[in-house]
Amino acid sequence: MAGRLEGKTAIISGGATGMGGAASRLFAREGARVAIVDYNLAAAEETATDIRANGGDAQAFMADVSDEAAVIAAIKKVEDHYGAANVLFNHAGSIIVKPFLETTLEEWERLTAINVRSMFLVTRAVLPGMIARGGGSIVCTSSISAVAATPMEVLYGTTKGAVHMFARAIAVEFRDRNIRCNAVCPGFVRTPHGNREIEALNRYGVDVSDAALAAQQGRIGEPEDIARAALYLASDESEFVSGTHLFVDNGFTAI
Repeated sequence: MAGRLEGKTAIISGGATGMGGAASRLFAREGARVAIVDYNLAAAEETATDIRANGGDAQAFMADVSDEAAVIAAIKKVEDHYGAANVLFNHAGSIIVKPFLETTLEEWERLTAINVRSMFLVTRAVLPGMIARGGGSIVCTSSISAVAATPMEVLYGTTKGAVHMFARAIAVEFRDRNIRCNAVCPGFVRTPHGNREIEALNRYGVDVSDAALAAQQGRIGEPEDIARAALYLASDESEFVSGTHLFVDNGFTAI
């Protein structure tokens, strides 16, 4: 039985570790040629090597996805190696957990660059080739924080709200060119990013204890939970789904 991404080329930004790493491995198992674009080249190489050792096809490419020249150069290398992409998973991102009045303009600009500017730069670089190939699917990582505000996360929640609308707007503008775009919205997930977030929130007195998480979303999410949702949005199984936000939070935002 063919994989759900058989014959497709998938670019995954932030695809070295955590949810991105889980998606890189899953997409490769489903038949995709996976281009891992990450600032941490050593981790990206490790993931790509592991994928190849298990029979998949993956290569690592280094880029700070908030830097225009770096993005353009990385996408050119990907296309030189694999050809234009059918799938783009805009996953790279970061977080700042801090009282709003203690945050700096530098922190605001850096988080906006990593979480929002990167979506613009990578998508703009990938779209011409994707259109030339006849279309494709774009998945952007948003968050429950786009709609459920958390103390100490004003900067983070604002960037994820922007990602929400970015995915919708791309979907509408490029629908007639056979491009779909959706957002996947994780709850709290067991990754280095998620663990740092939970530790910081608890330190500031925001209750994200095991008991609180159990009440809010049943259990902490696993990277594979998000990867499977991204796979659905990336694959042809969701061919009539575009401009939507898929919450992967076990009911967190339904309460």
